[in-house]
Amino acid sequence: MKSELESGLLASERVLLVDDEPDFVESLAERMELRGMTVSTATTAAKALELIERETFDAIVLDLLMPEMDGIETLKAIKERRPEAQIVMLTGHATVSKGVEAMKLGAVDVMEKPADIAALTERVHQAHARRVVVAEKQVQDKLGDILKRRGW
Repeated sequence: MKSELESGLLASERVLLVDDEPDFVESLAERMELRGMTVSTATTAAKALELIERETFDAIVLDLLMPEMDGIETLKAIKERRPEAQIVMLTGHATVSKGVEAMKLGAVDVMEKPADIAALTERVHQAHARRVVVAEKQVQDKLGDILKRRGW
């Protein structure tokens, strides 16, 4: 029987797409699924936050400009709940200051729409690899804590 970590390495990348444009989300999801990824979608920040409470994603692709709760506020909320989250910001209205702010808040990249699917796929693969490293470190830290408590 495989461990959860080993299963995660063999499984396709799990991606959450968050964008207020349903047609864009649907189209991008289809293109990513054709590349072997498992894709969940949300057209609101609230739905995205609900999904990350229930599921784990290798990468979250998040629109910078959305109504109600913009991408920066959503990024902050995700990082509060899942500090290890690997978030790629997408924007059709890139500004250097917003991109810098997103990176300072923990986004791993900022890309302009329409996103080049090959480049986005590569970012997702990189995010998956980083997430595996983070998960391994968390397991090692947990084991170390157990060993210390037991005096071994």
